[in-house]
Amino acid sequence: MFDTKVALVVRNDLPIWQKLNVIAFLSTGIAAVAPEAIGEPYVDASGIRYGSMLVQPVLIFGSDLDGLRRARQKAVERGMAVIPYVEAMFQTGNDEANRQAFLAEAVDTMNLVGLGIRGPKNGVDKVLKGFELHP
Repeated sequence: MFDTKVALVVRNDLPIWQKLNVIAFLSTGIAAVAPEAIGEPYVDASGIRYGSMLVQPVLIFGSDLDGLRRARQKAVERGMAVIPYVEAMFQTGNDEANRQAFLAEAVDTMNLVGLGIRGPKNGVDKVLKGFELHP
């Protein structure tokens, strides 16, 4: 049905509120890098207009830190849209502070807590081979 796939990967060891927060932020990142994946606004039977959403399913996977790092590397190598979220960003209060926290992360030791990926369906499947859907 879709030639692309959207997948979010969240670290298994986070409290639920942090997982949900990371997933929310990663979803907005996917929408920002793929505006063509946003559908038309919803309209109810009374004609009231609502916001738009992604037109395709979003699959959510769980992983440990090493799995997140491997997935990030593979997705970057394949040229996919990659949206990372690092643990230090939990301590910030705004976008600029998030950018500074992220800038301090070394690529090989990035303390990832979440990752958004969008790319060709078969490519995303290869990047996430062996990953399990989040329970």
